[in-house]
Amino acid sequence: MAARWSILKDKIVFLDRDGVINQGASPHEYIKRKEDFHLLPGVGRAIQLLNSHHFLVVVITNQRGIARKLMTNLDLEKVHTFMQKQLKKMGAHLDAIYTCPHEKGTCHCRKPEIGLFLQAEKRYKPDKNHSYMIGDSQSDIIAGKRYGVHTVAISENESWGADYCCHSLYEAVQWILQEENK
Repeated sequence: MAARWSILKDKIVFLDRDGVINQGASPHEYIKRKEDFHLLPGVGRAIQLLNSHHFLVVVITNQRGIARKLMTNLDLEKVHTFMQKQLKKMGAHLDAIYTCPHEKGTCHCRKPEIGLFLQAEKRYKPDKNHSYMIGDSQSDIIAGKRYGVHTVAISENESWGADYCCHSLYEAVQWILQEENK
């Protein structure tokens, strides 16, 4: 039986954070404190649906505010702890959070690079045929495509070549569940 489990792969939904899970900050601003963090409508239900359908839910987020010294790693940890508590109240949870704290052009983990996905691979075995990247920017969609997973753009007017485009995480999850049932 152990050999059977060792070859099973994980269905993973990778999520960008700002603009997908929570309201994004104003341009050139950052979510630096838990008081700045506000879940978007339907996010708790969407993540709970993914949890109940045996998807791992993994956040991959660029957080350049750390490199710019506008916030610290501890500030970010506090925001993420607050986020997890808010989701837990809704019966949902994130399996992992991977963060790029670097400035543009200084690393291989900042989206649209795939370093955060590769960090997740150290812990999980993604089944790329049943894994998805949901984001609200071109760099999210490019990263998902480079990594080889299905992509969903949350956008009012841009798809950036994503496999599906919608207006909310809840809508994206509904599409994913439909695709998985085909």
